[in-house]
Amino acid sequence: MNKSRGRPRGNPATKERIAEVARGLFLQRGYRATTVRAVAAAAGVDSALISYHFGSKQGLFGQSVQLQCTRSLALSEAVPGDPAGLPGRLLRAITELWDDPDAGTPSATLNRMMLRDEEVMRVFREYLERELLHRLAEFIGGPNATERATAAVAVIGGLIFTRYLNPLRPTAAMSAADVHRVFGPPLRAALRGRVDLRG
Repeated sequence: MNKSRGRPRGNPATKERIAEVARGLFLQRGYRATTVRAVAAAAGVDSALISYHFGSKQGLFGQSVQLQCTRSLALSEAVPGDPAGLPGRLLRAITELWDDPDAGTPSATLNRMMLRDEEVMRVFREYLERELLHRLAEFIGGPNATERATAAVAVIGGLIFTRYLNPLRPTAAMSAADVHRVFGPPLRAALRGRVDLRG
């Protein structure tokens, strides 16, 4: 019963075992209902060890599912800051986290794996709704904050789907600068809750 906090650190086998247990719990229970404490109990380790290896529940989810696209969980970490810079931070998080840094293009193989796995997609959708959408709504505040956050997540989801998961050639071919130029205005409009159709 002695679960030393420090003894197993740096042990790749322990980290892999935790990730395997966590993946099963995430897919069985969903993101919200799966706690770090529950994963630790199922894996037979101290919860501090999970923090050491994965940093947070978000990090645990991303690494346990082992798909590049789940790195977009860091989108929620781009929310805090100057409100005026929020659209840029979100778009930068998408392009920096999803684009393949070596090839300069999306890692299409890994992203298609997620598209085919309905269980992973379900958990990912749950994360977007319960974490990113709610955090955005709290951050922007004001009238219709939830509706504006929903519209923003729809813009973000559309970009992710058409650039990474099921790429459209024009969207996939955009540079990061083009993504900011094209998707920045509709994302800002969604967050503000109004669209100026006069150009």
